[in-house]
Amino acid sequence: MINTCGRLRTGQPPQVFDEEALQRMILFRIGFLLLGLLCGATGALGAPSCRDLGFRQSHYTVCQFDPARQTIRIYDRSPDGQPFGGFDSLARQLWKERHTLVFASNGGMYHDDLSPVGLFVEYGIERQPISTAGGWGNFHLLPNGVFFLKDGRATVMETQAYLRAGVAPDFATQSGPMLVIDGQMHPRFLPDSDSLKRRNAVGVDARGQVFFAISQDTVRFYDFALLFRDELHCANALYLDGTISSVMIAERGRRDDVFRLGPVIAVIGNLPD
Repeated sequence: MINTCGRLRTGQPPQVFDEEALQRMILFRIGFLLLGLLCGATGALGAPSCRDLGFRQSHYTVCQFDPARQTIRIYDRSPDGQPFGGFDSLARQLWKERHTLVFASNGGMYHDDLSPVGLFVEYGIERQPISTAGGWGNFHLLPNGVFFLKDGRATVMETQAYLRAGVAPDFATQSGPMLVIDGQMHPRFLPDSDSLKRRNAVGVDARGQVFFAISQDTVRFYDFALLFRDELHCANALYLDGTISSVMIAERGRRDDVFRLGPVIAVIGNLPD
C-alpha cells in the first residue's frame, strides 16, 4: 500500500501470470529494448537526453527535454478508468495510440488507490482539484507547488502563485515540497539534516528546458535543492517523491518497476507511418 506521501508501507505480493499474459509481457519487453536501441542509436524518437552527474559528493541521473520540440504529458488512468499503476501499462496504451514512451517518471504523490493527492489536470480537464490544506508528510511541507504544461511550455510554480495566476493548463500535477522558489531554497531545508533518501524532482530553467533528476544514492533535501538551483540553474523546482522514485529511460534501456505508481509524467514520441 502507498500512503499520501507515496511511500511504501507493505510489500506487494508477487504477481502470477498465465502463459498468454507471460508471452505478451515478453513481447512487450523485447519491443521496449528495441525502442531503447532505436532511441540511443538514431535519436528518431527523441535525441539522447540523459546523463550521469556528480554534485557535492552525490550522484544523479539527469534528463533534459525541450517542451517546444518534445511532447510532455501527464497521465493517471487508462481510457477504461483504471490507474496505469506503472510504466508498462502506460507504454502499452500509448502503443495502441501509435505513440512511444521515450521517458517517464513518477509524477506526484498519491493515495492508496493511486489517485492524486493534489491537483491533476489532463487534456485541459481538472480531474482532481488543487489542495491548499495543511497536514503531515512531504506534500504538506509548505510551500508545495505545481508542474504544468500550457501551449508547448512547461512551468513549475508555487501553489499560491499558481492560484493567483489563474492558469488554465493543458496538463498539471501538484506535489511537494517545492525545492526552489524563485531562486530561493525552501526555508525549512537544513544543510545538516539526517533525513537521507533516494529522491526525484522536476525543474524548469530560464530557457524553458525541463530537467528531471533522480538520485543514485540517498540525499538530503538541502543538497537536492542546490543541484537544481546551482547546477541545473532552475529558479523553480518541485519535489516529486522519495522512496518510490522511479524512471523509465528508453535510450538507456532502464525501467524501474519496484513500486506501483500514481500520476506519471511522460515524454512521448510517435510511431512512424
